Amino acid sequence: KQKKYDQPKSNHSKENINPSAENDNQSTGELQSQANTPYLVKRSEQVGRYIVASRDLKAGEAIIETQLFVVGPCAETEPVCLGCHSAFGPGSVAYRCENCNWRICSPDCHGLAPEGTHRKLECIPLRDKAVHQHFQTSTTVQVKLMYEAILTLRCMLLKTVDPAQYDRLLGMDPLNVVRQQIPKLWNRNQKEIVERIRIAWGFEEYSEQELHTICGIIEVNAFEVGQEPTKARALFPKAYLLMHDCTPNTGHTDALQTHQLTVRVLRDVNAGEPLTLTYAHILQGTLKRRQHLKEEKFFLCNCRRCSDPTELGTNCSALRCTKCARGHILPTDPLNQEAEWRCRQCSTGMSCEAVILLLEKISQQLESISGNDVDGLEAFLRVQGAVLHDNHYLLLSVKHSLCELYGKIEGYLIPQLTQEQLKRKEQLCRDLLEVVVQLEPGWSRLRGTLMYELHVPLLIEAGQLFQRGVIQRTELRRRLKEVQWLLKESERILALEPVGSPEYGIAEAAREALNNMGPV
Repeated sequence: KQKKYDQPKSNHSKENINPSAENDNQSTGELQSQANTPYLVKRSEQVGRYIVASRDLKAGEAIIETQLFVVGPCAETEPVCLGCHSAFGPGSVAYRCENCNWRICSPDCHGLAPEGTHRKLECIPLRDKAVHQHFQTSTTVQVKLMYEAILTLRCMLLKTVDPAQYDRLLGMDPLNVVRQQIPKLWNRNQKEIVERIRIAWGFEEYSEQELHTICGIIEVNAFEVGQEPTKARALFPKAYLLMHDCTPNTGHTDALQTHQLTVRVLRDVNAGEPLTLTYAHILQGTLKRRQHLKEEKFFLCNCRRCSDPTELGTNCSALRCTKCARGHILPTDPLNQEAEWRCRQCSTGMSCEAVILLLEKISQQLESISGNDVDGLEAFLRVQGAVLHDNHYLLLSVKHSLCELYGKIEGYLIPQLTQEQLKRKEQLCRDLLEVVVQLEPGWSRLRGTLMYELHVPLLIEAGQLFQRGVIQRTELRRRLKEVQWLLKESERILALEPVGSPEYGIAEAAREALNNMGPV
């Protein structure tokens, strides 16, 4: 599940200054040593505050468990319940909050309890300002922007309702100086958020500067939480200190209703090693990732993966050379968005602009294919495989879709799959796992789901081959041991996901499959 991650920092070329640890009972701006925490807060002139492991950490170990500061609707969201942030399905009953008259999912919504965010913060102020009347004269786009403004308003209301929490919130960096140099962003916030709250809704007690600062805190530090149809944005203490890296050593989950955040290390981490997560998608190429980070988090990443033209040997951005047919075209300087691309074998060159145009054209072709069109996606792989490296991120995206489609949609359900299709599912899973192991090693959510997908064709094929006498019992046992290992790893990783989430459901299925297999 894609997350919109927090504080934009890169762990490339840091200078450690004033190592210390954060005291959670004080403002986030106050740093104090804490012997029991698994991390220390350090400060660098390049990246500000960040955290490192205070001791050796084992894969799967929780380093941060924290309740949220505040939660609210996502940017440009469809209308959602202000109690639980669930989207409204077609034809659903239009219940209204008895106080503010904004739409809710149900009078019994758990998020409408007196201690819930809506009741505690904006419900009465929205009623007093009669803000719901603006819906009558608003376009569909304007309605979305009204919902987007709710999280900023909630943060501002903390100033009165919970001043201590508001002060802690201000410990997060809004990057105002950087954001002000992006007129398109700053002007949009001025018109759609700041003026909406101050002028249209009548909250003139909040200054423009205060509201812009809150906009920045949200844009720079917010996590995307929940799962469809209840996605939201949230701000958390402590977790915003994690630095970005395109090969992270931590991952996180949030509880489905409370959104309590848990951050765990994905692999063993040595004492003193920076603790990192990724603000971009693991299976994106460097050009795409860096563009996303610059536009959404206001920095260009210089991490080890971004600095390597081959992306740690995965070649996730490589193009096939049409001239020599053996080499691959890669950026000569991946940290320079305008650097030329060249073939490693014959030195054939392409401008970065030409590469971007080519990828945009291929992306448009991919977007024209229906998400459940197995034949169309397979044809895309065959055609574009002559242009892109097998591990190119556009092909990886298609492979990921296909490895889930085989076995899950009508016409391709498990009992309907041919031997060739089962073998194809296996190969797709192995291709993806080979890349994921390099880019997100350890207890990765993606690795856990892929291992579960892989066990299916392996288990069926082993049984079929044994029944036909193609393999003997010794080979059957070897194959079943691999299946068993895949299920155990998948269950161990995904059992850490929130109860009720699709990933936790996979962990339960893996556990049941193991029980059904019995001893091997």
